[in-house]
Amino acid sequence: MTHILITRPEGKGAALAQQLEQAGYQASLFPVLKITHLTPYSTELSPLLNADKIIFISQDAVSALSQLKPDINTKAQFYAVGQQTADIIYEQFGARAAVPKQYDSEGLLALKSLAEVDGSNIVLVKGQGGRPELAKTLKERGAFLNNCVVYKREPTESITPNWTDHWKSQNVHGIVITSNAAVDAIFKSLTAHQLQWLQQCRFYVASERIAAYLKLQQVSSANIHIAAGASDNAMFTCINQQGSNMSEQSKPVTAEKATSTIANPASAKQEPAATKNTTEKNKQKVSKVAALALLISLIVASGVGYEFYQKLNAGKAQNLAVNELSEQNKLLVQELQALKSAQSNLQQALFNSEKKVAATLSESAAQNQQELKAALQKAQQQGSSLNPQEVTSLQRMAEFKLWAEKDYQGTSAVLKRLDALLSEHPGTVEVRQAIMQDIQTLDSLKPIATEAIYLQLNSALNSVDNLVFNAVNLPEEAAAIDENALSDDVSDWQQNLSNSWNKIVDSFITIRQHEGVSIEPLLTDQERHLINQRIKLNITQAQDALMSKQASIFFSALSEAKRLVGEYFKQDDDATKTVLKALSKLEKEQLNFNPKITLNSTQKVKEWAQ
Repeated sequence: MTHILITRPEGKGAALAQQLEQAGYQASLFPVLKITHLTPYSTELSPLLNADKIIFISQDAVSALSQLKPDINTKAQFYAVGQQTADIIYEQFGARAAVPKQYDSEGLLALKSLAEVDGSNIVLVKGQGGRPELAKTLKERGAFLNNCVVYKREPTESITPNWTDHWKSQNVHGIVITSNAAVDAIFKSLTAHQLQWLQQCRFYVASERIAAYLKLQQVSSANIHIAAGASDNAMFTCINQQGSNMSEQSKPVTAEKATSTIANPASAKQEPAATKNTTEKNKQKVSKVAALALLISLIVASGVGYEFYQKLNAGKAQNLAVNELSEQNKLLVQELQALKSAQSNLQQALFNSEKKVAATLSESAAQNQQELKAALQKAQQQGSSLNPQEVTSLQRMAEFKLWAEKDYQGTSAVLKRLDALLSEHPGTVEVRQAIMQDIQTLDSLKPIATEAIYLQLNSALNSVDNLVFNAVNLPEEAAAIDENALSDDVSDWQQNLSNSWNKIVDSFITIRQHEGVSIEPLLTDQERHLINQRIKLNITQAQDALMSKQASIFFSALSEAKRLVGEYFKQDDDATKTVLKALSKLEKEQLNFNPKITLNSTQKVKEWAQ
């Protein structure tokens, strides 16, 4: 009976062993690797939530990830390296996975949906180590790839240095290997004798890649058989096809051996007779005994020969029956494989059909959504069509506020209302850009603080009466004696004549004399009142010019008021300093009542309206 050794990890070879035993093989489980689940960092698991495509390279990858219970995008496209991996994906995540015809990385890369992945977010759920070709190729195709390592393979601790001797004693004929890591575990630390025996065994591998790796261990190509994948059905089919070359060879006992066996007793019985012939005296007696013994031997030999002939015929009949049963068993196994293959094809066809239906439904839903959106936009345009007259009216209102009223903030407000109106309708991008430029220009103009300036002028106006003139108050004139008084005496006619002449002269020229030093200027109360009134008049004129937005009159009135204060009042007095400082500050105000502004939106609105 052919003995097959299954080296797959624990819990993965039982189904294959059962299939082999039912087919007449002897199957033994001897795991050389153990699977250890890992706990990835959150940075490795988070891309699963926004992934466009998720690829599982083995069944262990699916099982390890499902135990972590991460947040995963179930609407993403799932991919499995084999059908059994796809079945586990459906059990754990409820999603159908795409399966390539060739169960390896090359088969995945040959799928059309993985040919154009530029800009796609792809997560590769895998074990530690492994082949880099899949990740490298997807990156070269422009995909954003994230590796999620969830398990690792390690040699089992139960393997001892003499385990090959144990296999040899169990008469192992074939070994099942499904990974390069298992090859490393088997061929590690072997003696020359153990290596020589192992190289003579038959190996059933899951891919060309493992076969090539086995050849590096000096295993002959004739002893390597490649299955259609790592699944139990693929391995069983490969082993069963090679079963005829591994059957035990047992030869039945031939007739020549039976004849020699029968002849030996006769010769053995002839030896005592030959010994007795040494005596000449009993020669005649011995001859009679010998003849009798020979007769008995022939009779016994005939009986034994007949019995052997009967057993030989019975053995042939039994062998024929066994061979017939074996042939029937092989036919049944082939039919079972055909049924399983048909079932697999039906499942794949069903999956492809479901995938096509889902794609068709998705495409139909997307198309319906686009049509509905277009219809909604059309209805909105028809329901709320833009009135060109309303746009033109708002633009003219903005121009009126700008040129007639000089209201820049009001102009900006009107343009903002116009922009809000145009934002609800397509085809107004250029007009809105021009409007936004005008709004920015208007908002950049700082408004003139008219009220603050007016109040500053009013404060200066109220301070004029507190100013101190740069002059000394005139003292009161002393009581003068009228020396030109006329005398009643006739003899004083000459003096009277002189006094009369002096009065006539005084009526044209008055000369006043003051005690002390004369100080210039000498201002009367009326003159001081007139100067104060002139200053107040200039300040009031500046206020009127401010309110009427006449900048030139404003600055001219301030200049004249400042001149009068500086000319007639004491410069070292606090009141004078305060007024002069206020007037100087007001002279520095930027009263640009008529800035040159051009509305760019005017021409754009005219072009749009046409």
